[in-house]
Order: sequence, then structure tokens, then C-alpha cells
Amino acid sequence: MSATTAPDIRLVVTDMDGTLLDGQGRIPDTLWPLLAGLRRRGIVFSPASGRQYATLARQFRQAAEGMVFIAENGAYVVQDDRELSSAPLERAVVEEAVRTVRGLPAGVDAGTVVCGKKSAYVERTDDAFLAEASRYYAELRQVEDLTAVDDEVIKLAFHDFGRADEGTGPALRRFAATHQVVLSGQHWIDIMAPGTDKGTAVRRLQERLGVTPDQTVVFGDYLNDLEMLSTATWSYAMANAHPDVKRRARHLAPAHTEDGVVTVLTELLGPA
Repeated sequence: MSATTAPDIRLVVTDMDGTLLDGQGRIPDTLWPLLAGLRRRGIVFSPASGRQYATLARQFRQAAEGMVFIAENGAYVVQDDRELSSAPLERAVVEEAVRTVRGLPAGVDAGTVVCGKKSAYVERTDDAFLAEASRYYAELRQVEDLTAVDDEVIKLAFHDFGRADEGTGPALRRFAATHQVVLSGQHWIDIMAPGTDKGTAVRRLQERLGVTPDQTVVFGDYLNDLEMLSTATWSYAMANAHPDVKRRARHLAPAHTEDGVVTVLTELLGPA
């Protein structure tokens, strides 16, 4: 990792799981003073995650003012409780995908989370599935029928207790012809509106802020981070990242278990 000082950074975007969060899934204590320093310099900080907005806002509640939350893998972008952009899914696609996963063979253990603007929704009620869903969705409601959810749906997330690319993935492959289908983790696969990804969300944010790629730092570790790495001159793959992410990024950061995001930002920007 180069210690070369970056020019005029105006925007910092980071993935959460496997990137910013430590080995216990927590925001590192070292981030909070850094965020204060970024704010003083007028640098916008933006968590970009497959997590819902409510979850991200809760995690950063002590420093959320002015922060831009790129939630649901880019499908919902919010700043100071004001929607900047969203990409809803068609009702017919929601219904078809929900029924597809309901009809998976008995050997595939998977469940669906319908992600709306007001809440996330599940119809599986077993403790194992709810434990996984609640990690990412602070607002989570149990319903009898996911095809009847009364909300603007912005993402479908499917948790596979096996490997998502081997179990649920093949059954959902046909949706990739018309929609964005992405592996967001070893056990998660998402369906979003066409053209929706973290990279699109970052580019729109750059346009809104008048920020260039040379003024942008991006951190990621998994396949749903690939597109946003292309938005920044200062793009970093974590040492623990997927090989494809390391190939796409321009730079390498220490692992998330070694406080990689904070370490790099401190080197790039100097003391807070």
C-alpha cells in the first residue's frame, strides 16, 4: 500500500461487511474521531451496503448528520432522512421471484427478504433464518404472504444456508436477463432493478456533489462492490477481498480485521 498523499479528497465510500466492520461485525472505535475530522474538512462519508437504510442509520446514529447512506446495494440512497434516489422493482417480478424460492427443491434451504422503503419483510419464522435476516435488517416484519406486501419494494434478498451460487443462484439466473442479480456474500443473492448497483449510486452521488473520481476513495471486498471500485481513482480492495475485487481495485488495503479502512484514510489524509 502506497503512503503517497492523495489530492483533494471530497468523498469516501466504503462497504460494510468484510470491509469497514471488524471481525465481530462492529464499527471500529477508531472510525469515530476520523469521521469528525472528515466533517471538519467537508469530506462526505458514505457507507455503501446491502443492508437496509434503517440498519445503517442505527449503526451510525452518533455521526449520521450529513452522511450519505447507499443502502440496499445502491437501490436506496438517503441523506439526513431525505431520499436522494431509489430504484423500485415491478410487482410482477417480486411475486415471481418469491414463488421461485418457495418452490426450490427440499435440499436447498433458503428464505426470502422483501426489502421495502418502510421495512423489510419475511414469511419464514424459524429462529435460524430470523437470526440471519435481523443482522442486516433492523426494521423487519413477519407477514403471511410476501407477494401481498404493501410497500414500495426496492430489493429482493435471498439467504441460502448453503452456497448461494450453487443452491438459490441457478434458480434465479433467469432474472439476470432483465434485472440486476448479484451475489452479495457467500450466503446472499440479491435481485434489483436493471442498472442498479453501488457503482451507479456512487456516480449519481458524485454528480450531485460535483466530485470527480480523482477526489473519491472507495473500499470494498466482495462482488457487489465491483462496479463502485470503477468510480474512484483511489479504489481499494481489502486484503481479505474476493480475487475479482483485488483485480478490479487500483490499491490494496489491510484486512477488515486489521482496521484497513481507517489505516488507509489516515495515511491518505494525514492527522484529523
